[in-house]
Amino acid sequence: MSLFCCPLCAAPLTRGDHSYTCPGGHSFDLAAAGYVHLLPANRKHSQNPGDDKAMVAARSAFLDRGYYAPLRDALCGLALRSAGDRPAPALLDSGCGEGYYTEGVSKALAQADLQMETYGVDISKSAADAAAKRCPNAHFAVGSVYHLPVADRCCDMLMTIFAPYCGEEYHRVLHKGGTMLMVIPGQQHLWGLKEAIYDVPYPNAVRDYALDGFELIQAEYVDSWLKLDDPADIQNLFQMTPYYYKTGREEHARLEQLESLSTQISFEILQYRAVETE
Repeated sequence: MSLFCCPLCAAPLTRGDHSYTCPGGHSFDLAAAGYVHLLPANRKHSQNPGDDKAMVAARSAFLDRGYYAPLRDALCGLALRSAGDRPAPALLDSGCGEGYYTEGVSKALAQADLQMETYGVDISKSAADAAAKRCPNAHFAVGSVYHLPVADRCCDMLMTIFAPYCGEEYHRVLHKGGTMLMVIPGQQHLWGLKEAIYDVPYPNAVRDYALDGFELIQAEYVDSWLKLDDPADIQNLFQMTPYYYKTGREEHARLEQLESLSTQISFEILQYRAVETE
């Protein structure tokens, strides 16, 4: 039995050789890469929601160069310290993207003999395809974080990394006492990139750590500097950020002229515990 549930009737899904099926007779084919599409048409707000193929490719190329390894390593360390001893534990990466962090954490847990069955959900078909190819031992689905196609109280650990937040859904799928690891950008994250794009750069907004249904256990900060000497890396970094789609030709032209870029990277990793709500 899979943790995935039918997006049409909410019944549990069973994985076969070529598809997932539910007791109600609904069937969802496995793609060649190994992921399953569990996003109903009435929950799609565009023909191809989420990150497009070019954005996923840019992020994969940039991350594979190791530039965000400090974040991945810190996330792995916190996941190892947070892992419990529940039988047959499960990890869900909500908004998993191309699977870079999914792969890193699942491998770290396995190497420490704390292996968790790993699942990932992303609304982007291109991202789910890339994640399934990167991390073939995990289970991936196209789906919305606002309507996760997974069962109630099925996960021991949930990760949400630069992804939309849906507290009600995250609380629903986590066991009581389960761990949520959230990664958000620090105030000065990519400041050098912003200086290169904007006449007046702006810091990232500070968010309230208090979340309904969750108790904050700790906050860990990761700060480092990048020196990019390859214009292709600069373009990949730019294209994987929202700034690429929020700027025009003038800003794009500025980045195209750069042969090197120095920028701060700054992340906050927030560890929460799921608690009962009144």
